[in-house]
Amino acid sequence: MKKLGRIIGALLCLVLILAVIAGAVFFNELRSLATLRKTDDYPMYRMTYYGDYGFDEFLKTGAKSDGDIEAFVTKRLLKGLPIDLGVTGNGCTAFVTKTPDGDVIFGRNFDFKYTPSLQVFTEPDDGYASVSTVNLAFAGYSKDKLPAGGLSADSFLTLAAPYLPFDGMNEKGVAIALLAVPKAQPPQDKDKVTLNTTTAIRLVLDKAASVDEAVKLLGEYNIYFSADVQCHFLIADQSGASVIVEYWDGKLVTVKPEADKYQIASNFIAYNGLNIGEGYTEFDRYDAVKERIDEGGGTLSEDVAVSLLADIGIRDGDTDKLQWSAVYNLTDLDGRIFAHRNTNNVMDFKLEG
Repeated sequence: MKKLGRIIGALLCLVLILAVIAGAVFFNELRSLATLRKTDDYPMYRMTYYGDYGFDEFLKTGAKSDGDIEAFVTKRLLKGLPIDLGVTGNGCTAFVTKTPDGDVIFGRNFDFKYTPSLQVFTEPDDGYASVSTVNLAFAGYSKDKLPAGGLSADSFLTLAAPYLPFDGMNEKGVAIALLAVPKAQPPQDKDKVTLNTTTAIRLVLDKAASVDEAVKLLGEYNIYFSADVQCHFLIADQSGASVIVEYWDGKLVTVKPEADKYQIASNFIAYNGLNIGEGYTEFDRYDAVKERIDEGGGTLSEDVAVSLLADIGIRDGDTDKLQWSAVYNLTDLDGRIFAHRNTNNVMDFKLEG
């Protein structure tokens, strides 16, 4: 009996030691997962990511394919748990303007097929704090596979979120969103590191304090488009400056608004007045935003911005393609977000600057 007791005691000690080791190895991951909450039943989630997600390390080598990103995230963030990045396109609308009180706001719709989403807060040691919205379908989630919340095994892949932002705002009041376009021809410099569209957004959120810095940073890297879904970016900052960044004729090119005016981006190439679209309401959505801003004398209140985003989200027959909408206030570093046109559940958020 004593021998059995000693065996049981030894086993309990071993379990305790293993638990302590696991807690130490996964400390920040467990802290992060403990913050995971469902905020809308569509669903939409919110999480705070704690600790270093290794982005400075990633920037040394970058990624020339989604497979490269999968390998890095699997090793660096998921402790060997494999992830399969699912490629998705998007038909989106975004705009930057001012409120009647003079605040700079950045509105954004993400339209595509069913997409669970995650709003993630990050605060890297060597970078700016930010809040961004992640397409969880890109991490392999679907209607039949969703995060269960908290510390469940089904939630572990959400830890890839820092590498998968589709839009966001940082503590310096810089906001960025990606939107699909029918064509893009990025430069390819053999001496530059390559990023994809979501890690390019992470670059801007972590490292840029202004529109000019964002454009300069993007110009220091090559870019590839996952599954050949070409994109451009709308970027704005707290001063009210904005720019559309596109890739045309092997160059990074920019489109600026008229002086002291708002700027709108949709799914067409704006560079040099080309206006090459996808043939999927992109010009109608652009015109609808322009009309509403002009009606307000060049301004929009946040309430009107929320209503506008809900109004212009894409419907394809009986299918509602609007997945999420966000309004970022670049002056106050707060905002509102809602899922799937559900304006009865508009959630406030705040980024500490």
